[in-house]
Amino acid sequence: MKRRVVVTGLGLVTPCGHTVPDTWGALMAGRSGVGYIEKFDTAKFSVKIGAEVRDFDPLKFIEKKEARKMGAFIHFAVAAADEAVYDSQLLERGQKLSDRYGEEASWRVGTYISSGIGDFWAIEREHSKLLDEGPHRVSPFFIPSAIVNLAAGQVSIRFGARGPNSATATACSAGAHAIGDSLKIIQRGDADVMICGGAESAITPMSVAGFAAMRALSTRNDDPAHASRPFERDRDGFVIGEGAGLLILEELEFARARGAKIYAELVGYGMTGDAFHITMPDETASGAVRVMQMALRDAGVAPEQVSYVNAHGTSTPYNDKFETLAIKKTFGEHAYRMAVSSTKSMTGHLLGAAGGIEAVFSVLAIHEGKLPPTINYVNPDPECDLDYVPNEPREARVEYALSNNFGFGGTNAALLFKRYEE
Repeated sequence: MKRRVVVTGLGLVTPCGHTVPDTWGALMAGRSGVGYIEKFDTAKFSVKIGAEVRDFDPLKFIEKKEARKMGAFIHFAVAAADEAVYDSQLLERGQKLSDRYGEEASWRVGTYISSGIGDFWAIEREHSKLLDEGPHRVSPFFIPSAIVNLAAGQVSIRFGARGPNSATATACSAGAHAIGDSLKIIQRGDADVMICGGAESAITPMSVAGFAAMRALSTRNDDPAHASRPFERDRDGFVIGEGAGLLILEELEFARARGAKIYAELVGYGMTGDAFHITMPDETASGAVRVMQMALRDAGVAPEQVSYVNAHGTSTPYNDKFETLAIKKTFGEHAYRMAVSSTKSMTGHLLGAAGGIEAVFSVLAIHEGKLPPTINYVNPDPECDLDYVPNEPREARVEYALSNNFGFGGTNAALLFKRYEE
């Protein structure tokens, strides 16, 4: 028998809000977090829009001296971790794990927080210093503020979590891989609790210029709030976003013993590779089909039992077309009876953090009995012919929710959540 793993805490920092209630409220209102980029001058850029986290003050969470040692993606991760940990009541504010549970118990709590890019801001800023002022001006905190695993590292230090400490950099699947790998870590007995998900802050001149050069980004500069339109006929690319989404996963008996509230159960995980192209999805949708099938098989769940899919749904022409194909191949006729929505229509695409925030949304769909909509859905695409929960949220009882994430290089992840039952 596999050890059962449940979700006991949620944390978010997104373009739609700095907390879970604020973000979920924005999604239920169909409110977009996309606007004009304010982080840098876009006068010479073909893309002028993004989904920024606005008015975020890291000093509400982190002492000024410590905040200077962290990149923005780490700031987001720490804020989301605080919310998730305290939401779960795993700790009280200011407590370390060893204070509450003892030294050896702290070895059973791990951190697994991924990012696609890490801190691009630090790389660009310090590189400019190197060129303009010489190597002696590069900050000694440059490397630990920029590298991908320091979000997990800083959160580990913050709470005294001495268990598994890891990160992946699997592009837009990174956050989902962190959660799925954490599931397996707990199931095989290497930890009882994992603080896991993804964080990203890559709305920078170099990043935007690079994605724009690939023609991956929407250029709907005259109408930012309607630029991200997954599965819709007139979609023209994704909108880059930033933020963090974290979950507290616990082994069921550990959660029960401390009287934790339980949002949902994580029952299935799949990961596959397309082996097809560096950026394009496989036109047969083979990898996406297999990753969903793997998550279902891991959980021992029939396709007909799934009622909601939080899709990768990037708003790019090919991704949405082939993800729709993959869902139809995986679920057959049942695909037309399921609800499928893309919350990227409101949050933009948070790259390595996408899997983290969308896992939170999938859990909330189960727990709250409400499906977030796909906004900006005006003109249907004949090749995307499923129920995308267009423009308005919907009340629904969800037993199983599937969350998909696919990344450059053909890396795929799928997570299957279940309504919790004793």
